Amino acid sequence: MGKPTGFMEFKRLSEAYEAKDERVQNYREFVHHLTDEQAAQQGARCMDCGIPFCSNGCPVNNVIPDWNDLVYRGNWKQAIEALHSTNNFPEVTSRVCPAPCEAACTLNINDDAVGIKSIERAIIDKAGENGWVLPQPPAKKTGRKVAVVGSGPAGLAAAQQLARVGHDVTVFEKNSRIGGLMRYGIPDFKLDKRLVDWRMAQLEAEGVKFTTGMMVTKAALPHGVANDAAKTIEAAKLVKDFDAVVLAGGAEHPRDLPIPGRDLAGVHFALEFLIPQNKEVAGDRKNPISAAGKHVVVIGGGDTGSDCVGTSNRHGAASVTQFELLPQPPKQENGTLTWPYWPLKLRTSSSHEEGCSRDWSIATKEFIGENGKLKALKVVRLEWKDGKMSEIPGSEFIVKADLVFLAMGFVSPVGGVLEAFGVDKDARGNARATTDGDECYQTNVGKVFAAGDMRRGQSLIVWAIREGRQCARAVDEFLMGSSTLPR
Repeated sequence: MGKPTGFMEFKRLSEAYEAKDERVQNYREFVHHLTDEQAAQQGARCMDCGIPFCSNGCPVNNVIPDWNDLVYRGNWKQAIEALHSTNNFPEVTSRVCPAPCEAACTLNINDDAVGIKSIERAIIDKAGENGWVLPQPPAKKTGRKVAVVGSGPAGLAAAQQLARVGHDVTVFEKNSRIGGLMRYGIPDFKLDKRLVDWRMAQLEAEGVKFTTGMMVTKAALPHGVANDAAKTIEAAKLVKDFDAVVLAGGAEHPRDLPIPGRDLAGVHFALEFLIPQNKEVAGDRKNPISAAGKHVVVIGGGDTGSDCVGTSNRHGAASVTQFELLPQPPKQENGTLTWPYWPLKLRTSSSHEEGCSRDWSIATKEFIGENGKLKALKVVRLEWKDGKMSEIPGSEFIVKADLVFLAMGFVSPVGGVLEAFGVDKDARGNARATTDGDECYQTNVGKVFAAGDMRRGQSLIVWAIREGRQCARAVDEFLMGSSTLPR
């Protein structure tokens, strides 16, 4: 805990943002971390609540009260050690995690939660600035080899943990750079990719090898899935050449909207817009999709949709509209009923604040075009009753649109990889593997494990890190009979 009376003395302080008019002119991060004094004051708000519900609400079970107290007392080096004990990539989670820990904070019952996410960022940013994040190579090698397929947060977390206990780890990535959706799915204004490069350099110094542009299947990938691979490697070869294989790719198969006009020019999956933009910012070729001067409609109200909004604003879109199929959530959650669980409430992102018209309970009926190009959408209002939706008669209307981005989530990992290994799937098309018992994270195929979105479906980065860490322990136990890695 922090100061015993801190939660009564200090109010929650949010991080400072650059002005909207300034930040939309570039793709730089615009959130400024707390000063040492501000972070210490916020750490002082942590209560002696007995049971750390915040740690239970955090998928990686961060020891939050510990590092809140350490920051309050100015023990920053110990704070980063405590933070790294459960989280391989706090520079990422402190920027893009929605912070279920704060929803679970005891103070959140009747006051503003402790600013856990902002304190976490202050810790990792200070550690980076002071050179405290150093490689942790193993004391000795085991002689065992592990292949990790996919370089997102699950794959990199597993790779780092396995390398630190002495295994030779090679990460295979189909795209040209390491990082998965941390690299390509999240815009630079939310996550500076130099942070991904920084962490990747640490992994390399710990012995992890990276192979990019390599696809582990010859099967054609679904439309909308990014693939830079110039080479392929057979799944059977990985199983033969390595002592264990971890499948940790993302749930990349996007949910489509097969209605009339879907094939019109101007209708795109969200990542067809976001990935090329990240590549352009990194110095690759220009994004082939431009929202400059166009009327943009984003279908889907989640984080990916918000990223399309922010990127469209930076392109200079004439207007940005976002539609959501579900009803508008309440502006304030009923904390008494929902705490410590994740509450249903209206969430407005920084991208929405930059300029966006939002509407709820809207279904898109048709993409309207002219000469093969999108011109408008025909939509209808919905009524929700007992969890079921119905169209409101006479509520159809037309919305002008030059560009539409489909941001309705992802249905499953790309099937070709799982099929290449012969891995059984669950009802949702994910790799079938349990997280409990003696054979946790193991698939039906000997030596082949699965973690992250590949196993659980589309989820949060923090869940991917958790599964990558737990899978690494399971692999280590499989190879060595026991493991010193944390569960």
